[in-house]
Amino acid sequence: MIKNLRGKKAMSVVVASVIMVALVIGLILVVWNVVNGLVNKELEETQSCFGIFGEVTLNHKYTCYNSSANELVFSLNIGDVEVNEVVVFIDGDGVTKSFNIKTEAQTIAYLKNYTSGTLIQLPDKNSGLTYRANLTGIGISSAPDTIKISPVMDNKQCDASDMLNQVDSCSSLA
Repeated sequence: MIKNLRGKKAMSVVVASVIMVALVIGLILVVWNVVNGLVNKELEETQSCFGIFGEVTLNHKYTCYNSSANELVFSLNIGDVEVNEVVVFIDGDGVTKSFNIKTEAQTIAYLKNYTSGTLIQLPDKNSGLTYRANLTGIGISSAPDTIKISPVMDNKQCDASDMLNQVDSCSSLA
């Protein structure tokens, strides 16, 4: 009878060890699935902005400040990518103003097409358009400090794709 008990004690240590190993493996699988799900979700969100470097830009040659009209003239170029909209940020006089230029025509109170017309829309793929922003309407009374653009792809705003830290006078570009 004593022999029988010793064998059962040894058997319970083995069973306990197997259960502990199974619990650890189960816990590792649960943690792996949670972490994997989070990483995959973040990757899917960032992939919409992948590959746009150099595709949504400001045309620096046609971006300038017209002091006589207190206007910022800026030109957007869209390369070989599908963009839903572009968020434009203008900084100056301690004020930052942003607005969205979309693919469908819209009216923005202080923004006009360069040539004429108040219906504003994003340039088509592989093209560009120039705009005039009335800085007085935005709340900026002098030359802007910076202009920055951020494309929106698959309804997600990407990081800034282009920025101009010093806006030259339009008269110096002539």
